[in-house]
Amino acid sequence: MTGYLLRNCAAVIVDDGMGPSVHRNVDLLTNGPAIAAIGNNLHLGALPAGTIIQDATGWFVYPGLVNTHHHFFQCFVRNRADLDWTKLSVIEWLDRIYPIFSRLTEDCFYHSSVTAMAEMIKHGCTTAFDHQYNFPRHAGKRLIDRQFEAADLFGMRFHAGRGGNTLPKSEGSTIPDEMLETTDEFIADCARLIDTYHDKDRYSMRQVVVAPCQPVNCYRETFVESVALARDRGVQMHTHVGEGESPVIEARHGMRTVDYLEELGFAGPDAFYAHCWELTHDELRKMAASGTGVSHCPEPVYLVGAEVTDIPAMSAFGLRVGLGCDGAASNDNSNLMHCIHSAYMLQCLVSSTRDYPVPPPVDFLGYATTGGASLLGRSDIGRLAPGMAADLFAIDTRRMDYVGTRHDPLSLIAKVGIGMPTDLTMINGRIVWQKGEFVGLDEAKLAADAEAALATVEF
Repeated sequence: MTGYLLRNCAAVIVDDGMGPSVHRNVDLLTNGPAIAAIGNNLHLGALPAGTIIQDATGWFVYPGLVNTHHHFFQCFVRNRADLDWTKLSVIEWLDRIYPIFSRLTEDCFYHSSVTAMAEMIKHGCTTAFDHQYNFPRHAGKRLIDRQFEAADLFGMRFHAGRGGNTLPKSEGSTIPDEMLETTDEFIADCARLIDTYHDKDRYSMRQVVVAPCQPVNCYRETFVESVALARDRGVQMHTHVGEGESPVIEARHGMRTVDYLEELGFAGPDAFYAHCWELTHDELRKMAASGTGVSHCPEPVYLVGAEVTDIPAMSAFGLRVGLGCDGAASNDNSNLMHCIHSAYMLQCLVSSTRDYPVPPPVDFLGYATTGGASLLGRSDIGRLAPGMAADLFAIDTRRMDYVGTRHDPLSLIAKVGIGMPTDLTMINGRIVWQKGEFVGLDEAKLAADAEAALATVEF
């Protein structure tokens, strides 16, 4: 097994399970997929055969980021000034953009996944969850299979959220008929993907999440069957909640979304919801009591112009919180590193209106690492310590960008932000990005192939 020694790191963010701390001027040793040791002068001792020594002078080394919500396919529908959030309601926006989504081909889903994963890795993300709910009939059912293919290309740790929509537009959804599935179709393909790809072992690179798109666009039975399958197979569950749909769910079912999902059993330590910006404190307390988690996506908050997600209350009530990029149709990028800074700054913007204080900057790094790991049900990623997965990224801080900031590595990303790609990203003990290049890959060719796939679709 190949291992690496990162020698003379300026700072390593270590967490032995009791919270993060900064270890200065230390070495970090990996062995195969795991971290073997972190300490002073490891390079002076006996190293495992084949260990590659990497000079890490000036580097701040962080745990790899864990993304907990995205829609990779939307990378092919971004930078669209005509889809102007400032002039459209959410429903109007969905009515315009879903027909565009429905035109994507199988190759588009593969190359958009390559596009998203590439940007995420460049910016320190080592584990990605994607909520793939778009299954146009002409594109077939092997779209998530192609996503696993894309993850294998980069060596990315990938959790596939098999989404789906079952309620027709004629019954109140926003989904074009081309994107509809039956509940039986959806559940059968979830089961196929779990049987084919889901790996529960430590350091697993492939897992599957049962993730019906959202309650407003699915029949009740879709969620009931999702719970039954997920609990039977021991996998996580995910959906969209609290992004404007609660009044609609209340009109249909006599209760708001959080109560509705709890009644169906789609709640608990194996469930996490995306967004949740419109939820009341009572609803947040109920989620905390059940152990249900939240994937906070800060970027869409700017576009929707509605409530800023109440992270201080979530923190005060003990909710499990992770961070997500969200889809590129509402974010336009896949930079989870930027989301840490963005999430913190948004909370500062509205701090005077809150009942609870804004969590400290280090907590926002935690949402993107240990918080994300918790949502995905992982105890082997999200922090740096011996025995944990060797998922990490490094920033060379010997630059003008960091003058005056190096005294506090824990707060740096949330407070200051990182405006460039990492100097190194390692996943499962393998360096996948270094010195501005994907190791073993031709980025220019990847980009050209993606552009060619995109050119085949008329928008």
